[in-house]
Amino acid sequence: MGFFDKIKEGLSKTRKNMSVSWNAAMADFTGENEEFYEELEESLILADTGAETAMEAVDNLRDAVHSKGLRGEEAVRGAFKEILTERLMVGETAMHLTTKPSVILMVGVNGVGKTTTIGKLAARYTAEGKKVLLCAGDTFRAAAAEQLAIWAERAGCEIVRHEDGSDPAAVVFDSISAAKARGADLVIIDTAGRLHNKQNLMNELGKIRRIIDRELPEADVESLLVLDATTGQNGLFQARQFMETAAITGIVLTKLDGTAKGGIVFAVASELGVPVKFVGVGEKQDDLMPFEAETFVEALLQ
Repeated sequence: MGFFDKIKEGLSKTRKNMSVSWNAAMADFTGENEEFYEELEESLILADTGAETAMEAVDNLRDAVHSKGLRGEEAVRGAFKEILTERLMVGETAMHLTTKPSVILMVGVNGVGKTTTIGKLAARYTAEGKKVLLCAGDTFRAAAAEQLAIWAERAGCEIVRHEDGSDPAAVVFDSISAAKARGADLVIIDTAGRLHNKQNLMNELGKIRRIIDRELPEADVESLLVLDATTGQNGLFQARQFMETAAITGIVLTKLDGTAKGGIVFAVASELGVPVKFVGVGEKQDDLMPFEAETFVEALLQ
């Protein structure tokens, strides 16, 4: 199943609500009736795009309808697709992993699906022929390393781990050293989603980032923040706490299939200014998919 079909299926809850609102609004559309725009704006807000994003997108559509004289549903829908797609264009969605080794630093609070995402990424890149090494940098959460080791075995890649409670920065240092010695193409680093307090967590992430920059100054580094789509706008609050410390280059949005609030993708792009690079639409290994903005909007407005 391709990206479009998986996204269409995964967005079923969001898409159902959007299509009902869209069809109801279009039934009386004349180009001038304000009710159409109000209903459309409300449907976007309910999908968790964020009030500001919804208002701006609908204002843009209103301007396009008036300036271009759009009337038929196909023309109006096409214009709205272009507007929504453009709002997602806040950066490069492709991963840049050209150096040997390259690094993916994974951050996010506990419970968002970070470990599972790491396992799926490891399987993806191993299948592409890359030699992947996992770093069990979350030494704070009990059993975190064990869970990561299970994913490493499934993906057929190596893992570097220390005892629970060890210094995460030391694990990262040893992982980078092992990657150099073993000729690894990619190091994927797990990090704690919780420490004794938020400041400790951010300090630890900052320390890990400095070690990466010091030991691999020329390496491509993707710093991915994992967010749970079902948390909606609360996820944005989490994101802002990580943005500066971890130098986030992209978002992984998990559990998109479990929510009617798939519009959070637009809120992430608009309010954080960071591209969504992967979306999770199921439990299977291949249900973590590289994000395609145009296809996502097409599936949403089907």
